[in-house]
Amino acid sequence: MVTVHMVIGTLVVIAFLILAVGNAIQLTGERTFTWTRQLSMAAALLLLVQYVLGFSLLSGDHSITAAHYIFALAALITVGVEHGVAYPAEDRTTRARLATMATSGTALLVIIAYSIGQAS
Repeated sequence: MVTVHMVIGTLVVIAFLILAVGNAIQLTGERTFTWTRQLSMAAALLLLVQYVLGFSLLSGDHSITAAHYIFALAALITVGVEHGVAYPAEDRTTRARLATMATSGTALLVIIAYSIGQAS
């Protein structure tokens, strides 16, 4: 189960990094990607699966620092901002700016959580 948690964690990190880059490219206003919304939903689903696996590991005999959980759960806030604030915005520039900030924050948080998990 730990290996599955690590593999999905890697996919979560990659997905949010790609999302952050895709949203940042859209900031220029020259390009609009239609796949960012779908990737955002897929990344959020992977994150949800990751939480379920993490909590099931927590109930077992595995131990990890509290910082891992704090950074991982903090990603809920940035994902919520992305889905609840950025994507409903009608102005393309505002949407791209908010989505870039939210996905960059999420990417940073999941990278930190991933690094803590790998170090343990």
